[in-house]
Amino acid sequence: QVQLVESGGGLVQAGGSLRLSCAASGRTFKSDGLGWLRQAPGKEREFVAAVSGSGGGTYYADSVKGRFTISRDNAKNTVYLQMNSLKPEDTAVYYCAVRFGRVSTSPRNYDYWGQGTQVTVSS
Repeated sequence: QVQLVESGGGLVQAGGSLRLSCAASGRTFKSDGLGWLRQAPGKEREFVAAVSGSGGGTYYADSVKGRFTISRDNAKNTVYLQMNSLKPEDTAVYYCAVRFGRVSTSPRNYDYWGQGTQVTVSS
């Protein structure tokens, strides 16, 4: 059974940094895309960043490009999201998700999701 468990969320001031982690279990994910998506109150879930199975391909939403960095450690079945220069508009629940096969920037294409971790950025 696939399980994804996020950690690292919290409250931070604008301009600060956080690092999210997501531990995946239940199978190997070396050939699968891993992504981070977020949902703010009253808004739809949106794509944030994704990384291909090999780690060689990374993709970012325009709103986070240059501030966030996604990476993965296949030996640990873990994906990370380093978030710098955080803004109040980054406040949301952040979800880790896996898409079997090719990476995707569309939330609807992901196959399994974690339960999410809250990130709150104060102004």
